[in-house]
Amino acid sequence: MSGPQPFVFEAGAEVKRHAPATARNRDVLAETLADLLPTEGLVLEVASGTGEHVVHFAKLFPALTWQPSDPDPIALASIDAWRAESDVPNVRPAMLLDASEDWPISRADAVICINMTHISPWAATVGLLHRAARLLPPSAVLFIYGPFNQRGVPLADSNAAFDMSLRQQNPEWGLRYVEDIVEEANKIGLRLHQVIAMPANNLSLIFRV
Repeated sequence: MSGPQPFVFEAGAEVKRHAPATARNRDVLAETLADLLPTEGLVLEVASGTGEHVVHFAKLFPALTWQPSDPDPIALASIDAWRAESDVPNVRPAMLLDASEDWPISRADAVICINMTHISPWAATVGLLHRAARLLPPSAVLFIYGPFNQRGVPLADSNAAFDMSLRQQNPEWGLRYVEDIVEEANKIGLRLHQVIAMPANNLSLIFRV
């Protein structure tokens, strides 16, 4: 694929759902996370969607405990269905969590968020930053992945079309500017550590407390 595709869930057996992008990006994401995640501890995934990513990562990083979450009860059911099928012991039951509201968890050793910022209101991104900053110990990582805008950098045609389609679906959605995210993060002590170019015109944003 040359660029991001509209975010869709495909029905699977029973309550399981499938996101086609997962198979395309999970391995490169895992390679990137391997250099960032702690050797042990708890990783909170915000907006886990179908649950496919978290079970894949849990198999690759068995020393870590993984806490999936999502604000959508349908997604929670899908996450737990993937978890049950994969039988990975280091994935906790899915947690109901809205990034823009108070989180029902008090600590994590890393926070990851994949493909949420562009399909949610800006308040969700702000909540992700603020609550991750409270949750994480010093030097811990907040990892955000997806398509983004950057000031002064031409937007790929595929991303421009994707952005337009998102805004047509919901005016509160759309590709966020990296600079806006960094500005908000700086307010609460999160510092941008690295920006990594990823396949299909996506980026990984690495923040540390």
